[in-house]
Amino acid sequence: MWNWMMLGLESNRVIGLRIAKLMRGDKAAQREAQRMVSEKILAAAKAGTSLIAGASADEIVDQYRRKVAANAKRLSRIRTRRKRKSR
Repeated sequence: MWNWMMLGLESNRVIGLRIAKLMRGDKAAQREAQRMVSEKILAAAKAGTSLIAGASADEIVDQYRRKVAANAKRLSRIRTRRKRKSR
């Protein structure tokens, strides 16, 4: 039960971080939208494969939590603008 509750809380944080990024509407936002869709498709396929292989619901939630944690870490990093190389 704990894993399920934590997945809900952690997912909400990632949703907020993604919304903030998507609201900018720049190239990074477009890449994030594409990444989000492809991640969801891959996660669903992995969950289905794990279920067929006999994984428990808790094991599948653990898989999702690891992915959500990685997304939270990536999205919460402070990005600095790169300096352009002079030609």
